[in-house]
Amino acid sequence: MEIIKTLGEFIIDNQKEYPEASGELTSLFSSIRLAAKILHREINKAGLADITGAHGDQNVQGEEQQKLDVYANERFKNALAQRGVVCGIASEEEEEFVKFEETKNCDGKYVVLIDPLDGSSNIDVNVSVGTIFSVYKRVSPVGSQVTEADFLQPGSKQIAAGYVIYGSSTMLVYSTGNGVNGFTYDPTIGVFCLSHPNFQIPKTGTIYSINEGNYVHFPEGVKKYIKYCQEEDKDTKRPYTSRYIGSLVSDFHRNLIKGGIYLYPTSSRYPEGKLRLLYECNPMAFLIEQAGGIATAGPGKRILDIEPTSLHQRCPLFVGSPDMVNQLNKFIAEFG
Repeated sequence: MEIIKTLGEFIIDNQKEYPEASGELTSLFSSIRLAAKILHREINKAGLADITGAHGDQNVQGEEQQKLDVYANERFKNALAQRGVVCGIASEEEEEFVKFEETKNCDGKYVVLIDPLDGSSNIDVNVSVGTIFSVYKRVSPVGSQVTEADFLQPGSKQIAAGYVIYGSSTMLVYSTGNGVNGFTYDPTIGVFCLSHPNFQIPKTGTIYSINEGNYVHFPEGVKKYIKYCQEEDKDTKRPYTSRYIGSLVSDFHRNLIKGGIYLYPTSSRYPEGKLRLLYECNPMAFLIEQAGGIATAGPGKRILDIEPTSLHQRCPLFVGSPDMVNQLNKFIAEFG
């Protein structure tokens, strides 16, 4: 009989990787796990309860907030504040970082950056959405209140990152810098179970993921790469398949398993890129490198090396199978 390992058991078994954490990372992940379960429940009621549609406000990005954006943000914020190991969070849905001011939180060693519900506009049409998170050790003194400097760290300083995908099943995928593992939620017993140990992205793939409706706005090098993907060449298994869901977590998850590349370049509409460096690019870059892939903002621009200057900084993102990202960067280097 196969023994199923739960997320909690897996984290405890691997605590030796971070002896200085003294169980605090276990507690932090328990908070994320709890909030993810609550969100799983609410997402699966979409259409039956009054939780779909627009909330009526805009977030700091100028994007219309969905009701579930606000709900997810509050659930994760509350869960992370309860255990005293996190001193503050930064969220895509909050203009400023959030201080957890209770004494127990000031003693917390960690900060969390989070996109509570990536792709939330897809809820109304029953398409997969997700949560993206990353964890850093604070740089301010333990015992003091959290500062902006705690959040403006390069992605290479992450000690953990992951995402939850709410789809045909709910799965939590994360890394603490020693590989990437996936845990599928079993609602019958209320636990996440190890289902995808040691993710490794294929060296190359046949899927490219980009919003081709914005083609006319893209840089020339990206346009050339898209045409390359569409050409027929049996040796390289082209033309490649175009797959774009419009939810970063969903597109990333598919390409992680099957092999492929995800592109969100700069454009005439978004000259700095559209995705957020701290809430989307850094955690996905951390995960893909741990799985054997590459994440760049262009030739010679490793995502994890970028020094952030603001909480909601935007950045282009090219992430996926190493051969495909390297090929794209050749086009960008040649054509711009």
